Amino acid sequence: MFDLKNFSSAIEQIAEERNITKESIVEAIEAAVATAYRKEYGSKGEHIRAKLDLETGTFQFWQVKTVLDESMVKTEEEIAQEAAEDYIPHELQEGEVKKYVFNPEHHIMLDEAQIDDPKIQVGDEVTYPLEPHADFGRIAAQAAKQVVLQKIREAEKTTVYQEYKQKEGTLVSGLIQRIEGRNVYVDLGKTVGIMYANEGIYDERYRIGERRRFYILAVQEDMKGPAVILSRAHPQFVAKLFEIEVPEINDNIVEIKAIAREPGSRTKIAVVTHVEAIDPIGSCVGQKGTRVMAVMNELGGEKIDIIAWSEDPATFITNALSPAKVQDIEIHPYREALVYVAPEQISLAIGRSGQNVRLAARLTNWKIDVRSSEKPEESVEGGVAAISEEGEQETVVTSGDSEHKNEIE
Repeated sequence: MFDLKNFSSAIEQIAEERNITKESIVEAIEAAVATAYRKEYGSKGEHIRAKLDLETGTFQFWQVKTVLDESMVKTEEEIAQEAAEDYIPHELQEGEVKKYVFNPEHHIMLDEAQIDDPKIQVGDEVTYPLEPHADFGRIAAQAAKQVVLQKIREAEKTTVYQEYKQKEGTLVSGLIQRIEGRNVYVDLGKTVGIMYANEGIYDERYRIGERRRFYILAVQEDMKGPAVILSRAHPQFVAKLFEIEVPEINDNIVEIKAIAREPGSRTKIAVVTHVEAIDPIGSCVGQKGTRVMAVMNELGGEKIDIIAWSEDPATFITNALSPAKVQDIEIHPYREALVYVAPEQISLAIGRSGQNVRLAARLTNWKIDVRSSEKPEESVEGGVAAISEEGEQETVVTSGDSEHKNEIE
């Protein structure tokens, strides 16, 4: 029997320190005591279950058996086949019954189980009360201790996984713990996240002990604990930064409809307002550019173009090619557009290494062909951008008039 006052206090303390529930700790103790009971008083094949009565501090024990029928028991021939060196396991097909090697300590046949309970079904569990014991040997006690520690570690991993799984798609702040190759490991407090090389901003330098913001790209279960995958290169990283800096976005007055980004170089975002009196671009730029500058500083000086979104493809494409001035545009089937600009605007419309037209195509999800208004029949070198080019990041978040164009250099 436990000293319930001290025992309950210990459980609460462990639960608080490890950030897990008291129920998880009690389950770990029950599993540990069941393991100790089997080692001391049971047999290797037995399935023992223990239940702690928190009111009295005593344990009850049961042997548990699973109900099988003849179709679920492997024959001697099947057992021999599986023991052969050339045996290849196969996955169960739909409707196929899983078979077991019958163990009288762990299984009971359906007809035998129905003697005591005619309503029992295949797959149910049958429990048999066992004699209570409170004294366990050193080996059993050591095994119980290991089980408790293992169960608590598993509960901790589950708690952390569930917490960070809910944070997928949000920003988190963390300290850079170590750098291995080009992979960056980040201390998030309760766990360590990893930012792989392709999720970092090009040419950005990271220092151990430095605090940075990251976008939680994914949270995966791993043998060692939850694997929190971080990113600073994802387009949504920019969207979340704007949510922090622009109250109108956080309040759903202004919406980011689309983002196209080349991390470390340039980003284009398309915004729209749900309240006519609010200027969406002005809201994102802020007074004297303070809001957009705060985002750019977090991105290491990455340039950001903020343009007005429009349901009209011609208007949206025109806005997306800002700061270039479009003279005329032809909308063709299959989301293709011919855009005509003055000869002196060609280089501005295409951008350095085709970046401006490329980002505009990805932002609008249209193929754009930029041409000179003086020679409309001739293609311009670097003037064509497809909807999506292999190896480049692209996203449409959900959120134009060409008078409201802003380029933040």
